Amino acid sequence: MAEMTELTLPPLSLYVHIPWCVQKCPYCDFNSHGQKGEIPERDYVRHLLTDLRQDLTRYAASVNGRALQSIFIGGGTPSLFSAENIGELLHGIRAQIAFADNIEITLEANPGTAEAERFRGYVNAGVNRISMGIQSFSDEKLKILGRIHNSAEAKSAVGFAQDLLGRGLKSFNLDLMHGLPNQTVQQALDDLRRAIVLNPPHLSWYQLTIEPNTLFAYRPPALPDDDLLWDIFEQGHQLLTAAGYQQYETSAYAKPGFQCRHNLNYWRFGDYLAIGCGAHGKLGFTDGRIVRYSKTKHPKGYLRGEYLFNEKNVPESDRAFEFFMNRFRLLEPVPKAELKQFTGLSQSAVKDDIEWAVAQKYLTETDRTWQISEHGKLFLNELLQRFLPDE
Repeated sequence: MAEMTELTLPPLSLYVHIPWCVQKCPYCDFNSHGQKGEIPERDYVRHLLTDLRQDLTRYAASVNGRALQSIFIGGGTPSLFSAENIGELLHGIRAQIAFADNIEITLEANPGTAEAERFRGYVNAGVNRISMGIQSFSDEKLKILGRIHNSAEAKSAVGFAQDLLGRGLKSFNLDLMHGLPNQTVQQALDDLRRAIVLNPPHLSWYQLTIEPNTLFAYRPPALPDDDLLWDIFEQGHQLLTAAGYQQYETSAYAKPGFQCRHNLNYWRFGDYLAIGCGAHGKLGFTDGRIVRYSKTKHPKGYLRGEYLFNEKNVPESDRAFEFFMNRFRLLEPVPKAELKQFTGLSQSAVKDDIEWAVAQKYLTETDRTWQISEHGKLFLNELLQRFLPDE
């Protein structure tokens, strides 16, 4: 076997998964579990910190001496946990691994569980960015989506976050869906306008897709056709741009300086530790290895201390696809040097496929960068297939 090329280690993040929800939404394919009785918050936090301790030992060759640039607490519904337990979690993480001076710490919140005092408690605990799953401001659409909140509660939750901006909270995000069952262009744009008026620093505006093994997959609702979806996207993109939002990823828009640094690290092929039920991690090593791993999905097994579920070394044959699958989701130029730094692959390994993509006008190329074009965004799947390993 050829000797592996040494890697430059990218920024390091941490993903924390809290799997419980009040109820499972019909479109959701994330690892989430409807709440049945009292959630074992303190016990779960204790297991999260033990899980992290084991990872820091197992992957010491990768993580020793590195500081966390971001933490993302996702779910499920992390806002079901008390501020006290979120504080215990963050304190316990910091006791084990250094935080960068300007670390971004995001917590996902459901507007149906939002209270001013609770949000204030999260910020006092160390959270400096809140991501709210609004999805729609239409009560009718929220019911179809199985959400537990209504539009008034959504606006209240945003108000709680607005009040904390500059007082410990540095940013907040609203998740909003389009392409909802029987949604017209006007309804989708009205939803977007109602979000824009609230002036969030960050908006994730993404299309509803029917995922396997969801309630919507078993009973598919009537969704807008492709022409309608294109009209929604095109007109919505214009609305967002006119309001001062910059698109930096397929579904992500931000005011200047408010991009989500945690998600940017994913898309830039960064490294991330992962703790909690079903969490997925990826770590590079200076000796050339890249390891992906996942944790036990079900809370019962996890709470028995059965954390690590799967671990694999990413072979060199998969690395070009994995690198570009992430990088080409971003609209920014890709520094050519990072291919070698973060994957160990030389540019000659992808030369033919890059030349094909440039000829198709899917990519533009300079001496130092590659960048996906507007045309290429429409054919992203076809472009990425070029980098799949040969069978």
